[in-house]
Amino acid sequence: MPTVESRRIRVIAIGASAGGVPLLQRLVAALPGDLTASVLVLLHMHPTVPSRLPWLLGRRAVLPVRAAADGEAIAGGTIYVAVPNLHMLTDDGRIALLPSVEVHHVRPSIDRLFVSMALAYGAACAAVVLSGTGVDGAEGIVAVKRAGGTTIVQDPSEAAFPSMPTAAVHTGHVDHVLALAAIAPLLARLAGSGAGASAR
Repeated sequence: MPTVESRRIRVIAIGASAGGVPLLQRLVAALPGDLTASVLVLLHMHPTVPSRLPWLLGRRAVLPVRAAADGEAIAGGTIYVAVPNLHMLTDDGRIALLPSVEVHHVRPSIDRLFVSMALAYGAACAAVVLSGTGVDGAEGIVAVKRAGGTTIVQDPSEAAFPSMPTAAVHTGHVDHVLALAAIAPLLARLAGSGAGASAR
């Protein structure tokens, strides 16, 4: 029987699209400073405009925030933000940034990130889908759930753009449908942080 420690989440991936910036700011601000899991954040963005998202999130987060770099080792307690026009994947404990074909007409793709994370981390990962248009993230939610990971979706009734969370819920592979305010405490508990334990 696995121990509590072995079941702890090591990597969290959060995907968002339209309406996602303020949600991501609120979510990362609520993550505790003792979080040991790595956090990968992906927002659909304009392919040719430099992203200000690392700066915007860094102003609110207790954890360090940085733009993802190809080949960088994924460290615990750090937030990595996808960059424009490159898919962000996990590969053998490192970040891989790839200029491969668009998925659902977007690059970076939430599905590509979630699927790669499921393959690499199995039950030790969690996937989160927030507000957005389209269906990106739904396929990845299925992959994470089938790998034994935890799947979380913002309540579509709360999302400014409910298409992405609704598509994820319709897969039948979502563990938790939550208001945004409830997501960070759950992630903290899953990762075994002291703040998460006290938030039960």
